[in-house]
Amino acid sequence: MKRTHLLVTMAIMVMAVTNSYAQGPNDSGTYYQAADGKKGEELKSTLFTIIKKNHIKLSYDDLWGYYMTTDIKSNGKIWDMYSIKTEYTPVTKGSNYPSEGSGYNREHSFPNSWFGGQKNHIAYSDLFHLYPTDGYVNNARSNHPFGENNGESYTSYSGFSKRGACTYEGYTGTTFEPNNLYKGDFARTYFYMVTRYEDELGNWYEHYGTNAEKGAETQKAVLATLDGNTYPGLTTWQLSMLMEWAKNDPVSEDKEIPRNIAVFGIQSNRNPFIDYPGLEEYIWGTMKDVAFSYDHYQNPTEIITVTAAPSYEDNVMYNMSGQVVDKSYKGLVIMNGKKFFNRQTKK
Repeated sequence: MKRTHLLVTMAIMVMAVTNSYAQGPNDSGTYYQAADGKKGEELKSTLFTIIKKNHIKLSYDDLWGYYMTTDIKSNGKIWDMYSIKTEYTPVTKGSNYPSEGSGYNREHSFPNSWFGGQKNHIAYSDLFHLYPTDGYVNNARSNHPFGENNGESYTSYSGFSKRGACTYEGYTGTTFEPNNLYKGDFARTYFYMVTRYEDELGNWYEHYGTNAEKGAETQKAVLATLDGNTYPGLTTWQLSMLMEWAKNDPVSEDKEIPRNIAVFGIQSNRNPFIDYPGLEEYIWGTMKDVAFSYDHYQNPTEIITVTAAPSYEDNVMYNMSGQVVDKSYKGLVIMNGKKFFNRQTKK
């Protein structure tokens, strides 16, 4: 009898030690432990509590300096997700932006007019949705929602991003479409926003979506994007589109993961949709009835991080269909396990 009690006690101790050393991805440790076992709507609300806690409010003016840590490519240039005409150094910023390539600014990818535009709001300087982007293209985007379109109103250099009437089923208003290369980045950004600020979504919807005094464009954009509820948070068409974007453009190991870690070091919270590729499926999609495990995460089978197939040869460029291409090829490519947009250089 005593031996049985001893074995049970030892088993409990082993379990306790194992759990104390359980680790989440990307050195997140036990950051997401409170979400363990949660599903769907409850999982989203638990993640809200986790990523809101300890979130440090940043100075908007300090973002220029933070970008030198969060958004610098290996060549030392600013990582711009709106334009491929730019090769900005960290000091190439401005305020007039007479043309594409003239300078970059601090882009609220989730427009600040949608939550009032108050500089004292913590979301106004939240690095998880504030990216350095070409100022001219950013002005062309204005505060229109993300969507898919034919670019009849505007296209950036080489058609990299565009603006026009939405062609995605469910909405017909004006939308801004980023390049395929970064659609997943922006989808995971929006998943973060409706999770981190789920306690304010109703207020944003009421004050900036149904209040015509806030401006017709703002009102239309908010109503096109937010549903006014804590869950799901996004309108049906927007959520469907962003889920597709996230699936077609998976988490990038060379950009999103390092940026997530860097932002955590600055404002002390994380984007769980980057740490756990496919997490959106647990909240809104095919796995919302499956319990989330922070340290034994079951990655949805169709969601992967961007790495080259083992059969790919080093220093050889492939298109997204796995075909070998040379340096004259223009478009999305994979080489040495990294995904990037090739600008079409001469052979």
